[in-house]
Amino acid sequence: MPWFVKIEKGIVNKEIFDRYVGKHIDYVRDLVESGHQAKTGYWAELGGGMMIFQATSRDEAEFIVQNDPLIQNNCVEFELHQWNLVVGK
Repeated sequence: MPWFVKIEKGIVNKEIFDRYVGKHIDYVRDLVESGHQAKTGYWAELGGGMMIFQATSRDEAEFIVQNDPLIQNNCVEFELHQWNLVVGK
C-alpha cells in the first residue's frame, strides 16, 4: 500500500484543540488496528503536526483524512501528499 502524509497547521486555540485530541488519538489507533500503519505527532515548535499512514489509493487517503476528528471539527488546516518511499521499503 502507498504511504500518505497529512501535514497540518492548527487554526484554533489550545483549549478548543484539546477537546478533540483524544478523539484524534483514538481514530489513529483504529487506523493502526485496521492495517494502515498510522503514526501521528506534533512539531516541537507547536502549532502543527503530521500523520503518516498507508492507504490503498488517494481516494481512500482523502476519506481517512476527512474522517479525522481534528478535520471534522475544523481544528487544523492540512495538506495531503502521497509519499514515495525511496529507502526502507
